Amino acid sequence: MIFVFIFIGLVLAILLISAFMPSRYHVEKSTVINKPVTDVMDKVGDFNHYARWNPWLQMDPPAAKTITGTPKTSGHKYSWHGKKIGIGSLTITGIDSKHIHFDLEFLKPWKSHAKDNWLFEDWGRAETKVTWQNTGDLPWPMARLMGPMINKNLNHQFAKGLSNLKKMVEES
Repeated sequence: MIFVFIFIGLVLAILLISAFMPSRYHVEKSTVINKPVTDVMDKVGDFNHYARWNPWLQMDPPAAKTITGTPKTSGHKYSWHGKKIGIGSLTITGIDSKHIHFDLEFLKPWKSHAKDNWLFEDWGRAETKVTWQNTGDLPWPMARLMGPMINKNLNHQFAKGLSNLKKMVEES
């Protein structure tokens, strides 16, 4: 009987702790790439280049990938289905001279939705400051408990992705 009370107490403690944790996350990383804004935006806005720099796609090379729509326009979409990276899609929702906005949707291993936003700033001498942002909800209770781990993982993957992007763009 004591085991039941301990178990119920632990479950209630977890639920209570998660109620006070953030319901959203925001990750943001930047780098400077030694190429003009248009060169960098051309690579980020065209999913045909993603397998060369995106860290998640590099984690699961045999994953099935589908690209639809016109590069650098709203509706351009990258879909994937893999054992390691699950099932999801990334779709351009808006683009202007300094920004590209994306909807990021995961269907498996669990359903979630996030916004990916990119900012491209002329940094002088044909350099571009690139800022990659991702914002999403952390549903209660489990995702909120995993929030710190999600932030840590995304920060690591964003740093790796920006490093890969910098190398690819500067070598082209």
